[in-house]
Parts: sequence; C-alpha cells; structure tokens
Amino acid sequence: MTTTTLPTYEAAVAGFEPVIGLETHVELGTNTKMFCGCPTDFGGEPNTRVCPVCLGLPGSLPVANKAAIEATIRIGLALNCSIATWCRFARKNYFYPDMPKDFQISQYDEPLCVDGYLDVEVDGKTVRIGIERVHLEEDTGKTLHVGGATGRIHGATESLVDYNRAGIPLVEIVTKPVPGIGALAPEVARAYVTELRDVLRGLGVSDVRMEEGSLRCDVNTSLNRPGEEWGTRTETKNVNSLRSVERAVRSEIIRQASVLEAGGRIIQETRHFSEETGDTRPGRSKETATDYRYFPEPDLVPLAPDAEWVATLKAALPEPPRVHRKRLQDAWGLSDLDMQSVVNAGAVELIEQTVAAGATAAAARKWWLGELARRANEAGIELSAVGATPEQVAELQTLVDSGKLNDKLARVVLEGVVDGEGSPTAVMEARGLAVVSDTGALTAAVDEAIAANPDIAAKVREGKVQAAGALVGAVMKTTKGQADAKSVRDLILQRLSGS
Repeated sequence: MTTTTLPTYEAAVAGFEPVIGLETHVELGTNTKMFCGCPTDFGGEPNTRVCPVCLGLPGSLPVANKAAIEATIRIGLALNCSIATWCRFARKNYFYPDMPKDFQISQYDEPLCVDGYLDVEVDGKTVRIGIERVHLEEDTGKTLHVGGATGRIHGATESLVDYNRAGIPLVEIVTKPVPGIGALAPEVARAYVTELRDVLRGLGVSDVRMEEGSLRCDVNTSLNRPGEEWGTRTETKNVNSLRSVERAVRSEIIRQASVLEAGGRIIQETRHFSEETGDTRPGRSKETATDYRYFPEPDLVPLAPDAEWVATLKAALPEPPRVHRKRLQDAWGLSDLDMQSVVNAGAVELIEQTVAAGATAAAARKWWLGELARRANEAGIELSAVGATPEQVAELQTLVDSGKLNDKLARVVLEGVVDGEGSPTAVMEARGLAVVSDTGALTAAVDEAIAANPDIAAKVREGKVQAAGALVGAVMKTTKGQADAKSVRDLILQRLSGS
C-alpha cells in the first residue's frame, strides 16, 4: 500500500493557479416565512413551526413575502447590482427528505439582482469580487442522522427531519469566478465572506450567525497550469465559519494539486469540510441545471419592482462597511497596518461596542487583540465566540482605571470571565483579586522588604533609585501581585529618603 504525500501549500500555488468562487446563503430576518405566515424564530420543538403551505400539502398556495423581497433588493443595491424590472420564481425539482414538497421555490434564469461587485482589502491590495447574481428562494428543512459516529448518513441507524426551517426566506449571493489572486486565494475568500457579513449586518436584513446556519457558504475551487484553461471545480458545501472558509480553500488547493501532480483528474463534485482534520471529503457528483428540471412557478405571479421604490431603497442604504471602518480608523488614530490587524482579527465591531460601553479605543484594542485573541487562536474559534462581551471588557478596563486591578490581576480576572464565572467585578470579588490599597498593610510589606534586604536598601539611600526595583519585586511577591507597583515604589523611596 502506497501513501500519497501531499505537497506543501507553497508548492501547490507555485505549480498551479487557483480560481475560486463563492455561493453564500443568507437566511433573512423576517418575522414570517417566505410563502406562508409561519414564524421564523431559531430553535423550538421540531416540526412545530409548520403549516400546509411550507409542508407542501395538496391544495395549499404560496404568497410571496414583501419584506423578503425588499431585503433582497437592498442587498443587491448594497452590492452594486442592477435590479431587475421584471423577474419570476421557478421550481427547482429534486428529491431529498428535507424538501417536503420535493421541489424548492427559487429563481433560475431571471434573478432579482445581477452584475454587481464587492471590494475587499487583502495584504494591502484591493480585490474586486464580481457578483453574478443575488436571488431569493426558500430554505430547506434540517436532517439529523443519529446512531453513527460522524453525524452523516453513512453509519447512522436512523434519520430525523425537522421542517421548522423549511420555507424561511433565503437569499443566495453568487460571485463570478475570481482568478489571478494566486497564493492569496484563501485570504481573499475569507475577506469576501467577512466583508459580505458586515454589509448584511449593516443592512439589518439578517443576524448572519454562521454558527446557527443563518449564513452558510459554499466554496468553489479549481486549479489550472499557468496559461491553460480553468480546471474542473469542486464545491465544498456549508462551510460555517470565517476561519473554515480560509482553511477549506487552502486544503482543497493542496488536495487538487496532489491529484493533478500524480496524473489524476479532478471530479466535479460536492465535498464536505471537516473542522477536526482541516481537509475535505467527497460528497456527491455535482448536478447541473438540467438535473433540476427548472420551470416557472405556476402559483406565483412575476415580480416587477417599481423604479421609484427601488430608488427610495437605494437612497436609504446605510454607510458601507469600508467607509465606516475608515471613519473608525480616523477616530481611533490607527495606521493602515494597525487597522488591518483589527480587521483580520474580526475585532472591528467588538472594539467599537467596547468603546461605546465606556472604554478607550486603545484599551479596547489591547484586550481584544491581546489576551482574548490569544485564547481564541488557541481554541481555534472566532474572536466573537471567545466568551467575553464588549460590555465586560469595558467593565474590566474601568476596574483597572480606578486602581482596583492592575494589568496582571486584570488578566486573571478576564480568564474567569471567559470561563463563565460572571462579570469582572464578580470574578474579582469571588477570587479576592483586588489590588491591596490598605496603606498600613502596604507599609508593613515595604518595611519587611527593606529589613530583609539591607544591602539593596543602602544603595537606594545612596541615590541608586534603580535598585528599588528589587524591593518592589519583594513586596509584590509578599502581596501575591495584588499591590500597585507604582504605589509600592513611591512608598519605598519615601521610606528610604533621608533615613
């Protein structure tokens, strides 16, 4: 049995040119589903938020959700798309347990929004990602495979279906192929999804929570030799975090390069990304449009958005995220490089909210890009999921500013906050971590350090004040780090001056 050695990423992009494309599905934050009045809240007992329409029962008729149509137009406008003056829904036919009707109401050759773009910043360069289309459809239900080790159908003893999600308004945003980005392909993919998420959040059309499935990304990847035609693409399905988007592209580039170098060929198929192993696994052969037997939805009238309505929606669009970030950068006094570090860490909104909660921008940036970013990286999670809120970080800094905590103690308190022990104040009090402010106790600790180190004390009396550092260290050790170092130093110098 031979073992295939995978090339390094550097070797893969040296020999091949990657082309990527992304298909992003966004659940809209409407109160009701796309074609019926069922609620759209996340969670709930399985199959309790359903009705004859979203279950596809005979005789039921859909009615389009105006709020979902408006949200889709706003998304298209924010992505610099042209809005169709006339379009219609289509039936996408396929048979799978999570589709109760055995077809999905979607859009095919006549989408609502077309031909846009989104600019992203990567490695100091602006990369323009072309948007092929933005169309509106309904989401499917959710299948749960139980009894196996992987959570997938292979090896499961039974499969359960929850139709609560079936029929929720779903927007699909499809990019044009993105060539010419070379080794930056994984970073470009992540930057695009990050920027898109910020655009959607700014519009208020979705909570864009990847961990709950309201933002899901399919990543298309292909490789070709320099100067040759684009290669066969694969589609990695339902990647559910920004970090995983980047990892999935990188992994697929390495895998495809290995296959091609060995003389093999890439099969057009869907693949699944493993969070544990960081690689992709085969899914199924990729269907083409003809496999879905699209035809116009006979139970819905075409859409013809009024031009004045579209113009009104465009005029009311919020500030684009790039403009918003530039304004924050100026307000925070950051260089382009420093701001890019904030963006790369996914910390812009977290720092902004921390500042709004009362901290300075410098303090907020210190905590989010320092201790909290370190913990997030070690755990392999997004910074927003690290376990501390902007309000808690601002409270922590208030305790430091008031002298109740020093930086060392604050890091210990933050550890307790992240571990779920409560607010910074609660953790400080429960662990007894407040700075020792009792003058009598500090004086006693200082006198003890002076008495125990007469040689060092003599040097300080002779004017060698730098020697006081050793006495400060002794006091900090006695107080278990809970004294304020500056106060201790001042007290030492006061006690030894003129003695």
